[in-house]
Amino acid sequence: MEKLKYERPLIKKMNTGIPNKFGQKAAFEPVKYIDEVPVKQLIEKFGSPLFVLSEQRIRRNYRAAVRAFSTRYPKVQFAWSYKTNYLNAVCNIFHQEGSWAEVVSGFEYHKAINNGIPGEQIIFNGPYKDAEALNLAIENGSLIHIDHFDELYNLITLCKSHHKKPKVAVRVNMDTGVYPVWDRFGFNYENGQAWSTITKVLESGVLQLAGLHCHIGTFVLSVNAYKAAASKLCDLAMKCKSQHNHIIQYLDMGGGFPSVNTLKGYHPSGADAIPSIDEYAEVITETILNAGFEKDDLPLLILETGRALIDDAGYLLGTVVANKRLSDGRKATIVDFGVNVLFTSFWYEHKISPAQDATQHTEETVLYGPLCMNIDVLRESVNLPLLNAGDHLVVHKVGAYNMTQWMQFINLRPAVVLIDKSSNVHLIRQPETLEYLQTPELLPDYLKIVHG
Repeated sequence: MEKLKYERPLIKKMNTGIPNKFGQKAAFEPVKYIDEVPVKQLIEKFGSPLFVLSEQRIRRNYRAAVRAFSTRYPKVQFAWSYKTNYLNAVCNIFHQEGSWAEVVSGFEYHKAINNGIPGEQIIFNGPYKDAEALNLAIENGSLIHIDHFDELYNLITLCKSHHKKPKVAVRVNMDTGVYPVWDRFGFNYENGQAWSTITKVLESGVLQLAGLHCHIGTFVLSVNAYKAAASKLCDLAMKCKSQHNHIIQYLDMGGGFPSVNTLKGYHPSGADAIPSIDEYAEVITETILNAGFEKDDLPLLILETGRALIDDAGYLLGTVVANKRLSDGRKATIVDFGVNVLFTSFWYEHKISPAQDATQHTEETVLYGPLCMNIDVLRESVNLPLLNAGDHLVVHKVGAYNMTQWMQFINLRPAVVLIDKSSNVHLIRQPETLEYLQTPELLPDYLKIVHG
């Protein structure tokens, strides 16, 4: 008869915490399927850990956001934020839905071009655009958003060698009541720098001022902040008309809308705390419509929403490696994915679900990754059912930034699969191999000889 596992009893104080408005539910419903595909089958075929993206959820999120704005405002255009998730399969889902591309580097610009996006449908943001990328953007007729004076002067110099006047926008930062103020990017509204830049662009003779742009922050929970931002952009646009007889073609409100994840240290869960996309749409569109634009001068409204459209479409599947007790008696569980691939665990309290039936008894657990680094903590405290080595877990809402900010560190990065609308599974990024990792390396001849 096989000897049963034994763990000595431990008496510890139970802290139930403050219940939310729905009460506290200790029971854990296992997540055995993602879009009707068994989790176990996905891991068996593609390995563990594994990122999974739901095409159905991405398209549903996008259409809901477009509907929220387009039913309130006559001229709306979304531009997919490449830095949020620039896997080509993901970008092309958004492009099929009608989204333009919003990029913040030459690398991302080339990805958008390679995805077949026309130059005039690429918005080029960011504080660093090298001469090669700027020249390409000018030739392709892309929308170039100016971030600082050095970039403005560089762009004016480059334009002298072209026969085209590129369409540009001035990026504006401002006080919207959310602190700290994001004033690193663009030109400040309050101190007059933004207006001075607008004047320089209009007087340059080689640039077309097409738009005004702002991006007030990330995971912004205040809809009133967007009302303030829209109001200040409208003020600049109206001033352009009254003082220069120049009509602004578009207002780009950037992104920053939160996903339904729960921020660390924030008591309400994400689903209970964040405003709906309709609430953001209401304040932004109402502000622009009431700003005093003549009907024919009403600007195109551009949104660069990222995480709110894809976060909840991503899952990370993993496997329990081991359990142990820490010196203070707390239970610790080690899994096969770490902060190197789940970068957002530094600021989110990700929901964790078992992928198989488990006991209804739960215990406060520290969830560690496999890295030989003390910072590899995925959850500092999470109630989980009793799990054994080999059991599987599902991490929810990981679609934004993890597949762009992940690092090759200690372990190789895993595969990514996409489940389409018919529940077919597609490999959209192969798992890394040692050969792939070492491809860029060069070894000097004198180091090829290793003495025993």
